[in-house]
Amino acid sequence: MQWEKQPFTISTDPQKLELDRIHVFLKTTYWATDIPKDIVKKSLQHSLNFGLYHETEGQIGLARVVTDYATFAYLGDVYVEESWRGQGLSKWLMACVMEHPELQRLRRFCLGTKDAHELYKKYGFELIKNPENWLEIKVQDIYKTKAFVKTESDLSSPKA
Repeated sequence: MQWEKQPFTISTDPQKLELDRIHVFLKTTYWATDIPKDIVKKSLQHSLNFGLYHETEGQIGLARVVTDYATFAYLGDVYVEESWRGQGLSKWLMACVMEHPELQRLRRFCLGTKDAHELYKKYGFELIKNPENWLEIKVQDIYKTKAFVKTESDLSSPKA
């Protein structure tokens, strides 16, 4: 799908994603500090991505949705590069995510944020009503740990 507001475009075409630029941005964020490029690539391959593009400057933002397209979705890696903020682009990006036909009628649509609660509330997100019913596994600073350095073959090989 594609939305246009010249000179900007939002597209879900995976061929348009600029992996290097996405990686450069994400590795400096509080939620994905030092994330390796191969992990960014894999995450994009397994998500519905909304790339935000300027007609001459290329990709300037992203919203990534992990979903089964039927009951559940997780929104992550939402950003607009700093030099492009203040133009309503994050609001437009979120509006496109929320109107995507494959994301309608989901039972649950989740996200995590440290600092953008007010933006997401405009699109129907609210604090979890019963956080005691939710559990998570969160590995702090995973991309800095020695355990993370395992290769794909290490992870896919069965243990004897």
